[in-house]
Amino acid sequence: MLPSSQEHYLVITALGVDRHGIVNAITRHVSSCGCNIEDSRLAILGKEFTFIMLLSGSWNAITLIESTLPLKGAEMDLLIVMKRTESQASQPMPSTVWVKVDVIDSPHIIERFTNLLDSHQLNIAELVSKTQPAEGDKPPQLYIQITAHSPVLLNGSIIEPAFHQLCTELHAQGSISVVNYAQ
Repeated sequence: MLPSSQEHYLVITALGVDRHGIVNAITRHVSSCGCNIEDSRLAILGKEFTFIMLLSGSWNAITLIESTLPLKGAEMDLLIVMKRTESQASQPMPSTVWVKVDVIDSPHIIERFTNLLDSHQLNIAELVSKTQPAEGDKPPQLYIQITAHSPVLLNGSIIEPAFHQLCTELHAQGSISVVNYAQ
């Protein structure tokens, strides 16, 4: 009996040395297998790139990419990780928080901000950080940008002072925006 014709989903992470044409080669292979890229993220970290994709397709298309991508990845000297998943219906997130921070880099800084958001029951949806190396007598600077969502309406008068207190404690320059959407 053949599997149903419903959409199937696969998360793929590809990691390897950044070089010209590598992303095109991966996306071309995904397309040739009959899969669609539903969502993706790409980042260059040091000399490595990482490409994360959520693919959709028929059972046959997903099975084809699962069976052919490891060999294709080996040809391109890539580490490939794959996991089947399911479509997730969007649950309402009536509040969004955007955080931006500039601070002298040191261990545990990012953890302190993610812990603050977690302690206010926020779901971190995106985290971007970048360290600028020391220049002359200036220490290395860490830039952090976080987007988080709340499944309940958020009272900004509670999280905003806690955020500013943390920035003061860490001698950081930061901004926080809380947006509540009409339901």
